[in-house]
Amino acid sequence: MGFRFYIPASLIVATLALLISLGFWQLDRANEKRAIEDQIANANSFDVELVTSVEFLKDREYYHVRLQGSYVGDKQFVYDNQIVDQVSGYYVLTPLVLKGDSKAVLINRGFIPWNGRRDKLADIDIADKLTEVKVQISKPVKRMELEASELTGDFPVLIQALDLDEMSTIASLDFASVIGLLSPESDNGFVRQWEPYTGSIERHIGYAIQWFLMALVLAFIGIRLALKQRKN
Repeated sequence: MGFRFYIPASLIVATLALLISLGFWQLDRANEKRAIEDQIANANSFDVELVTSVEFLKDREYYHVRLQGSYVGDKQFVYDNQIVDQVSGYYVLTPLVLKGDSKAVLINRGFIPWNGRRDKLADIDIADKLTEVKVQISKPVKRMELEASELTGDFPVLIQALDLDEMSTIASLDFASVIGLLSPESDNGFVRQWEPYTGSIERHIGYAIQWFLMALVLAFIGIRLALKQRKN
């Protein structure tokens, strides 16, 4: 076997290793999504309980719970650049200080479309009185910002990403590490079409099969090439 054989052979081996690793990576992704779906199913199997401590919420992602507390109407946030039903708008995030607890939970009260008027917010005022709400617990995902924005203390504050630490500082409130998605059953909300989690497990498995098939075809080509060189 000459030097000419080793170059394509090396490329085939390297590509083969890459294709196989991509296949196993897709299988790992499918397992991760399956674990999340199991977690959601487990959370939905419990009754909706009244939670009085923020500490209880840390490990309760996807759970539906009831919270009692007072909204802080003068410390609200407007979460911009949201899309619901192909309409652009914003989410309204309102702190709820739990009864008997010094910490607050940010409640996503729903979606409001801009309706072509970015210079004017809708009426999002809410009374600072004791109330009870039903929410689904969600862990915020900090999305990438195209341009970093500086938060000011002029409420309601327009935000482009969920940074609870920074928001806590601006509002002078101790926010929990989770947020609550306000149930359509609760009052004082806006459009609430919380999309159910879809793990797309089948899609990941399909991608894995594609990568493995490509690796199989490449391995067949490599064997044919090796046999041909051996005959020569």
